[in-house]
Amino acid sequence: MRKKTLVITGATKGIGKAIAEKFAQNGVDIAFTYNSNSAVADELVKSWESEYGIKARAYPLNILEPTEFKPLFEAIDKDFSRVDFFVSNAMIYGRPVVGGYGKFMRLKPRGLNNIYTATVNAFVLGSQEAAKRMQKVGGGSIVTMSSTGNLIYIDNYAGHGTNKAAVEAMSRYAAVELGEMGIRVNAVSGGPIDTDALKAFTNYEEVKAETIKRSALDRMGSPEDIAGSVYFLCTPEAGWITGQTIVVDGGTTFR
Repeated sequence: MRKKTLVITGATKGIGKAIAEKFAQNGVDIAFTYNSNSAVADELVKSWESEYGIKARAYPLNILEPTEFKPLFEAIDKDFSRVDFFVSNAMIYGRPVVGGYGKFMRLKPRGLNNIYTATVNAFVLGSQEAAKRMQKVGGGSIVTMSSTGNLIYIDNYAGHGTNKAAVEAMSRYAAVELGEMGIRVNAVSGGPIDTDALKAFTNYEEVKAETIKRSALDRMGSPEDIAGSVYFLCTPEAGWITGQTIVVDGGTTFR
């Protein structure tokens, strides 16, 4: 894994940060995006380079603007000689999801469309650009982040849950068509993970309590729980795994 390159969207906090750090710990160079906080991104670059001896670079990206993906990868090309792994992780919450986060009868096109753009479009466009570069080095691995909210009912989660189901389906199509390039494509579907994004939910405390109640392990999931699974899917040990969704949920979906 050493001296290979990971491209990951949204890695300044939460799950994305944990994933990037897991790869950095194993000698993988990191190209990651951030939405607006360049100061935090710059600190992570310095920290990972100093602590793990890898190369790291940060790039601004608004995942609601599909045209930004091509120039993003062109900028990455200037800093890195190869792309081996792509993780589509960045998500949106707050004002952009108004109309997409709520009860079924309150869902609105703008919010739903924004969630689709940030979930499915971002995966497609990022994967297309990454695949072109992976093909040049003989293959690679793509992972998209999903959620068990497309398997079980979560209050106010219809907009997100249905789009996570869509991105899982898209990843299976990508797996078939990119396989001939030596590129594997999988999804990691997490149960509720204790992050700032989850804390933004109006019913966070209720979700947290219910998750702990349902979990066979009697705890919430952490970003590190997800990071380990994403990393595994990119290693040679997962060399015959493609087109799959790996559920990482502490047993919450079967209780």
